[in-house]
Amino acid sequence: MARYSFRLPDIGEGIAEAEIVAWHVKIGERVEEDAQLADMMTDKATVEMESPVSGVVVELAGEVGDLIAIGSTLAVIETDGDGDVEAPPADTPAEQEIVAETPGAEEVSVAEVVEKPSPLQGRGLGEGAVAVPAPADVPLSPALSPEGEREKKPVLASPAVRARAKDLGVDLGQVQAEGDRVRHADLDAFLRYSGGQGYHAPGASRARADEPIKVIGMRRKIAENMAASKRAIPHFTYVEEMDVTALEEMRADLNANRGGRPKLTMLPFLIVAICRTIPQFPMINARYDDEGGVVTRYGAVHLGMATQTDAGLMVPVIRDAQDKNVWQLASEITRLAEAARTGKARPAELTGGTLTVTSLGPLGGIATTPVINRPEVAIIGPNKIVERPVFDGDEIRRAKLMNLSISCDHRVVDGWDAASYVQALKKLVETPVLLFAD
Repeated sequence: MARYSFRLPDIGEGIAEAEIVAWHVKIGERVEEDAQLADMMTDKATVEMESPVSGVVVELAGEVGDLIAIGSTLAVIETDGDGDVEAPPADTPAEQEIVAETPGAEEVSVAEVVEKPSPLQGRGLGEGAVAVPAPADVPLSPALSPEGEREKKPVLASPAVRARAKDLGVDLGQVQAEGDRVRHADLDAFLRYSGGQGYHAPGASRARADEPIKVIGMRRKIAENMAASKRAIPHFTYVEEMDVTALEEMRADLNANRGGRPKLTMLPFLIVAICRTIPQFPMINARYDDEGGVVTRYGAVHLGMATQTDAGLMVPVIRDAQDKNVWQLASEITRLAEAARTGKARPAELTGGTLTVTSLGPLGGIATTPVINRPEVAIIGPNKIVERPVFDGDEIRRAKLMNLSISCDHRVVDGWDAASYVQALKKLVETPVLLFAD
């Protein structure tokens, strides 16, 4: 028998280490060549590591959440050959499928958990069966009853009494019956005189067990990035109200005559407005190098689009947004959002942004104070659209209004600059025909 040491290859992006976010094998299990070994998290994506050989897994590098250095041993596999083999360090990025992390758990029956060995065996944590607690509302069978405990007699009660007790959260076994069965009067007496032990009023919530959750993978990356952003960047937020009545009418007309083109939301129009105003305010479309003390103002707008996924918040990037019209932007928004949510976004589509837009969509909100996507220096957040009466001269009319927030890095962007930029956006949004004028 030979042992094959599989070392973590260079996954690219200039990283020095990767985080274990999931194991697909256990010590003692057989793995086939090209079968999945583990999921390793880089910056914002998960790399699926595959076994280069067939054999039995005898060692694993660590637990979920551990960081593993590039070039260090990830797993040791016992093969049928002779002599130990060590995988050479990769000189080029691993050719692995890169997907966004999606949390999930394999469903395992109670019988399977009891019969299978513990996944901790072989890691110095001992052997033994896994204890599986019985659900609180399922009585133990006589075979599982604690030794010496007498079997409970069945409680006699009408279906109506049982239904009422269930609604009230009362265990009928605790109710003292006057006769041979529990009646409504016995239930009333229990609630009045017995202190209501085990009773929960209709609609009352029950306490749940504390649930410690290890912060790993995408969630840890988000936590680290947001904490670094708030520590390093002196944020300020400016909010302005915009009348989007005319823009919403234009959007409705375009959607009614779109043919086979994608349906337009507010976002493509806002992106066009953002790109048209950037040349006058280049300090908004920039990145700040803290260590080098250099601010780079970008000529192209690579717009990050904050997208909520099951794995957490991801920011796919619309490249050269300034060169796209509303229909092209709508298609790219749909494509990138779907890629992020289904775990198919490539690393190149998740990096390199120069400015970010974030929206809560239908959840809306009156105003937000978004956190800057470091090392960018600004982030824009449109809020929900509401209908309100407004004064138009001496007349009152119905208007659709939307607040727009912008958070900026005060080391790079002054308050006057942010306010002036938003006012330029406001002019285009409230006069949408200018969005299509040369």
